Amino acid sequence: MTAILCVLAPLALPIGPVPISLATFFIYLSAYVLGTTDAAISVIVYILLGFVGLPVFSGYSGGAVKILGPTGGYIIGYIPLVLITGIFVSRYIAKPYLCMAGMILATAVLYSIGTIWLIVSTSMDPVAAMWAGMIPFIPGDIAKMILCILIGPRLKKAVDRI
Repeated sequence: MTAILCVLAPLALPIGPVPISLATFFIYLSAYVLGTTDAAISVIVYILLGFVGLPVFSGYSGGAVKILGPTGGYIIGYIPLVLITGIFVSRYIAKPYLCMAGMILATAVLYSIGTIWLIVSTSMDPVAAMWAGMIPFIPGDIAKMILCILIGPRLKKAVDRI
């Protein structure tokens, strides 16, 4: 899953200071496939690879500058995203509505960390920061969650068989 994140997360649609990427989708999915602990390790390794300079973040960027920059809070927010999602998925995989609730909660934490970081790092107005780093992403993230709920359990079964 780390390799998948490294290869596919850089594909991004630049819509402002915070681009749309596939990272959250694969982080949700990793919670299904790997479980909480292994998914968290996968995400932390991904972040560390980007921190040391590998171009694994959106737009094929990397380095400490990226993590310390305006979108760094969202990158760091991937850790609670995977942990919270993993906890819900591991406990309630047979109850899609509870998995969805967990992903929504996890994403709210991600948005909070990222938006606060965006405000602090750019001195952006809080409402402007919400429009730049949260509100446009809600529909896409909900679609990603629904897709993970549909394919996550099947993928987990397939991986477990292997």
